[in-house]
Amino acid sequence: MKKIVLSVLALFFTMSITFAQNKSKTPMKNEMEVVDQPKKAVVYQVFTRLFGNKNTTNKPWGTIEENGVGKFNDFTDKALQEIKKLGVTHIWYTGVPHHDVIRDYTKYGISNDDPDVVKGRAGSPYAVKDYYNVNPDLAVDPAKRLEEFEQLIERTHKNGLKVIIDIVPNHIARNYHSLSNPKGIKDFGADDDTAVEYARNNNFYYIPGKAFEVPTSDTYRPLGGEQNPLIDGKFTEFPAKWTGNGSRQAKPDINDWYETVKVNYGIKPDGSKDFPELPAGYDTKDYKEHFGYWKDKDVPSSWKKFRDIALYWTAKGVDGFRYDMAEMVPYEFWSYMNSAIKMKKPNAFLLAEVYNPKEYRNYIKLGKMDYLYDKVETYDHLKAVIQGNALPDPLSEIQKNMMDIEHHMLHFLDNHDEQRLASKEFAGTPEKGKPLMVVSATISSAPTMVYFGQEVGEAGNENGGFGTRSRTSIFDYVGVPSHQRWMNGGKFDGGQLTPKEKELRDFYSRLLNFTLKSEALIGKFQEIQTINRNETKNYDSGLYSYVRYSDSEKLIVVANFSWVTTSNFKLIVPADVISKWSLADGNYTVTDQLYGSTAELNVTKGVGTIKLSVKPSESFIFKL
Repeated sequence: MKKIVLSVLALFFTMSITFAQNKSKTPMKNEMEVVDQPKKAVVYQVFTRLFGNKNTTNKPWGTIEENGVGKFNDFTDKALQEIKKLGVTHIWYTGVPHHDVIRDYTKYGISNDDPDVVKGRAGSPYAVKDYYNVNPDLAVDPAKRLEEFEQLIERTHKNGLKVIIDIVPNHIARNYHSLSNPKGIKDFGADDDTAVEYARNNNFYYIPGKAFEVPTSDTYRPLGGEQNPLIDGKFTEFPAKWTGNGSRQAKPDINDWYETVKVNYGIKPDGSKDFPELPAGYDTKDYKEHFGYWKDKDVPSSWKKFRDIALYWTAKGVDGFRYDMAEMVPYEFWSYMNSAIKMKKPNAFLLAEVYNPKEYRNYIKLGKMDYLYDKVETYDHLKAVIQGNALPDPLSEIQKNMMDIEHHMLHFLDNHDEQRLASKEFAGTPEKGKPLMVVSATISSAPTMVYFGQEVGEAGNENGGFGTRSRTSIFDYVGVPSHQRWMNGGKFDGGQLTPKEKELRDFYSRLLNFTLKSEALIGKFQEIQTINRNETKNYDSGLYSYVRYSDSEKLIVVANFSWVTTSNFKLIVPADVISKWSLADGNYTVTDQLYGSTAELNVTKGVGTIKLSVKPSESFIFKL
């Protein structure tokens, strides 16, 4: 461990020298402004199947009887109140729509799913089998599963929180079949011409004349090799359909999304568009004008089907959606669907998984998305910093480059797809994740997202069977140990948490609740990193600083990403900030909004300084 720490420090030192040598080559325009926005939102993502599970067995490939499963009813008033008190505005209930699952529910009229085309025993939440109902695993009485979810929506609203669920528009389960279609709604593919690869109103793409073949592997066996009457290496599908990630092979690769099929939105196999495109200038028009544009347009069948699905759920009280792999679907469709949603529910919270920065503005301005994942820039850079592979300084440039859309770029450090923040593969300890969380939550006006268990340091060490360590498995029946200690047998009082876990949850609560009420965090951003990096003595390589301010609130944020170095220095608050804040020469008390400590801002000749000692992994949010 000592060698690792020393090598990381050496890397920080080397990179710091490189940065200093090149600083004159890359001048920084350091002030950015954002338009007035509502106060920040905080999304709490829960994997619904795992949240209320009290079973701690965690046998690889374990059944419900062995490993347990959580239910909608586990989200009691007490649980929801505690989530809200953490500083949360929205709950994203992940894995609610009825997806493939290896469990016999035939007495409820539900067909068994074939393990040859299901990932894990509990199944992937992104292989949806019935969009008009919910996962029967989550209900106390599967016959009343939709009613139980409707009660959860009502209970969540009663406790002052809003509800988000998944919609997965790019692909559906290979064996999609709805038992719950509303009157007049047909299943996907019901009217398809299967003799052709592509037709505009087909819901799927086909491989005419060829039957689907189950992918094979020398290292993978469904259900871990368990005997099952449905495991025979076969799945009847003729003609074969394109696989969800776009594979056009009748026998997809084992690493393809072979449990799903790709939905056709009117994109021809050559990539050209077979639908009306938005006229020039629609990037500046609001959702009402987008809705008006599509009212008299003929659009592909799949567009209408997913619009109807979204409106079905908003009519039940769902407040918004998280769209899986949204960039694999054309932004014209999003304009069509999102404007229809907003006409019914103007404050709907629409969050999309988009990873291509070159497409961000298209999906926000033309696709009418509210928020996109800020994954490949802010998240990835913070991860590189805490792993000793980068300095924090480029965070300023990232913010500058997203100045026009920064409010729309949701920040997170943990979710179901990524390695847990506290895992050894990411930060290593939950304490090392603290400065990342402070910066992630305060550097912009964007919403913040927290994944359940993150606030008590869950490291994702379990091997669920299909899912392996560092990510809490979304494919298996497992328990989440740190979260279970907070859950305390359903009391939701943290009664089994260790002292360190209690301290960590208190930190998250302090930080998130502050962000909810702060005016400065929806105001202006200015980095003060460059001047301190260049001019401040003992400003160590792991430090990062900036100011946030509005007319009514001024904040100075300092974070120490080093987990070994206590930094003692005089932070410079530059003259242009002092001028904008209209501060005369003199001394001003600043108070940390996390733990209440104070420091003195001394302004002399129009320049401010604060004498600070910042411990490893410590951060301050000073308020003037």
